[in-house]
Amino acid sequence: MFEVMLIIYTLYTIAKIYISVMEAKFVASKKDGKAIVLSEKKFKEAGEYKIETSKISIVSSMYDLLMFFAWIGFGFKALDSVISFDNSMLYTVSFILAFSAVNFVLGLPFDLYQTFNLDKRYGFSTIDVKTYVIDQIKGAVMFLVFGSLLILLLAFIIVSFESWWIYGFGAVFIVILFINMIYPTLIAPIFNKFSPLDNEELQSAIENLMSKAGLKSSGVYKIDASKRDKRLNAYFGGLGKSKRVVLFDTLVKKLETKELLAVLGHELGHFKHGDIVKNIGASAVMLFIMFAFFGNIPDSIFTGMELEKSPHMVLILFLLLSPVLSFFMMPLFGLLSRHNEYAADEYGSECESKEALASALIKLADENKSFPLSHPLTVTFYHTHPALTERLEKLGVDVS
Repeated sequence: MFEVMLIIYTLYTIAKIYISVMEAKFVASKKDGKAIVLSEKKFKEAGEYKIETSKISIVSSMYDLLMFFAWIGFGFKALDSVISFDNSMLYTVSFILAFSAVNFVLGLPFDLYQTFNLDKRYGFSTIDVKTYVIDQIKGAVMFLVFGSLLILLLAFIIVSFESWWIYGFGAVFIVILFINMIYPTLIAPIFNKFSPLDNEELQSAIENLMSKAGLKSSGVYKIDASKRDKRLNAYFGGLGKSKRVVLFDTLVKKLETKELLAVLGHELGHFKHGDIVKNIGASAVMLFIMFAFFGNIPDSIFTGMELEKSPHMVLILFLLLSPVLSFFMMPLFGLLSRHNEYAADEYGSECESKEALASALIKLADENKSFPLSHPLTVTFYHTHPALTERLEKLGVDVS
């Protein structure tokens, strides 16, 4: 079974690399042709950016495979030799935190290159070194505190219950719901400054839009996203009474009121159609499958690594192999998500107009340098949204 695990991870890596190669070739064959949706200059630039990110993905996948074999071959034993706690709970927490820290440090060059080289060259990233370092420190502290507590809870569940994976699933799912509930009010403000929308007319229009959809929120806020990135975005965050509308300052600056309302109408469409509950349900199914799998891993896998089947190794394998499971489950969940996006587009059009939503989508693609075409395999395995060209055609726009 140990050898099967190695083969599956290798095949998973090959599949990711193949998809990235096919995406790069597909985009390269289109970017110098007739421009659609975007201007000729932006179309080519978006294509070049997409090709570069595909190349990074290829190198990153190779790196991940190398790291996987390094951890399996000698990394875990090396880490075990430097961590010495008699208390099994403290040992589990320390081992996983050390594992995460090593992966973070070794993977940092990819993030630095993406942020300070690639995204700077293409005019996305506006972040400075000070802000980047502070963000990393804040994230590390939060992971150290809350990650340690979650690891401790899971370690306790593993040693206390024979069918630990059922209780582990329940605990993690509750934690995820809790994080979603507090994210817009407690977590996001740690990284961004939230301020009430300073446009009374726009705020009134947004509140009317939400009222028609039967949605109550704790307010409409604008965040200073432009201090890190120029991309446009907006979201409804939180659950229950913590729900709030969050607009990137870049979005407010670039979109006209009718376009902004159409975009928010799209997001409200997800609420109106119960997509939030559906997504929570889909996430629960995916998480349950993962816990069921890792809760029943054969002992032979641990024997193959010359390690005991201990709480920390069970959780480590969860961290290492869960991306593999989610990758092969993604085609189904992606298909459902893309179906929901069309319905949300229809609702957004009803809130404002098809023309306003189409105009907003084109501006979003233009500002975010989103190449409007993708290889079918990329769409199948990675896209939660339909291709922009398909969405625009549904809205009555001729993209030929």
